[in-house]
Amino acid sequence: MEAVRLRRVSKRYGRREILTDVDLHLNAGELVALIGANGSGKSTVLRLMVGLSQPSTGSVERDAHVVGYVPDVFASHDRLSASAYLTHLGRIRGLNTRTAHDRSHELLDRLALSGGADTPMRKLSKGNAQKVALAQALLVPPQLLVLDEPWAGLDATAHSTLRELLTETAEQGAAVAFTEHSAETVRTTATRVCELHHGRLTTTSEQLSITELLLVPGTDIDWTQYPDVLDVRRQDGHVTLTLPTGRHDAALLTALNHGWSVTTVRRLR
Repeated sequence: MEAVRLRRVSKRYGRREILTDVDLHLNAGELVALIGANGSGKSTVLRLMVGLSQPSTGSVERDAHVVGYVPDVFASHDRLSASAYLTHLGRIRGLNTRTAHDRSHELLDRLALSGGADTPMRKLSKGNAQKVALAQALLVPPQLLVLDEPWAGLDATAHSTLRELLTETAEQGAAVAFTEHSAETVRTTATRVCELHHGRLTTTSEQLSITELLLVPGTDIDWTQYPDVLDVRRQDGHVTLTLPTGRHDAALLTALNHGWSVTTVRRLR
């Protein structure tokens, strides 16, 4: 069963076209990773999926009735505790108070919220606020679960727990879509990978090929602004870039032209 389908969707803000003729569908039981450089249109696609934005042209067909959504920026109620906030949302979504309370505590315990469920929202770190954002999306088992960089700010233990939660949600029949920059997280979580490039869906594949470049820096380059770079990591005097295979040659040329040295070129899959 298709949970949601985008048909020839384009999205404009003023004269700026964010998406162009995107065709994309999500089936029940799928874990779909949406990848692409910053500004490629990933977050816009997610907002269209859940109905927070409308296409300029084309159509969005949504068969899922219960939708969970984790935005890239989570605005929480700072006067409530995490437990009270989630219990309140659960009641809005049709749960009775006891069920909402128990489900909230179950999810927060599993995600290991620092300080516990009664911690005031205003005292939560970014990572712990993200755990509350994840919990609110899962309070009622969704038929469509959409998450914008859900691993951002999470500790290592919560990284693993989130992967388990997404897998379980898909196994229960939901369609799951998420954005993520880490090639390793995409590789170990997604059943299908879709790539956006300048607002166009350029690749949809179960096995998108990804290449990792290990470089020694030369003249400074802001790789986060480079259109094809999916992830940038700096460690021990090296910079590691992750890019779709076939797009890495241009990055290599840029690096060499700026005096960088290439240590390793490794195809991850």
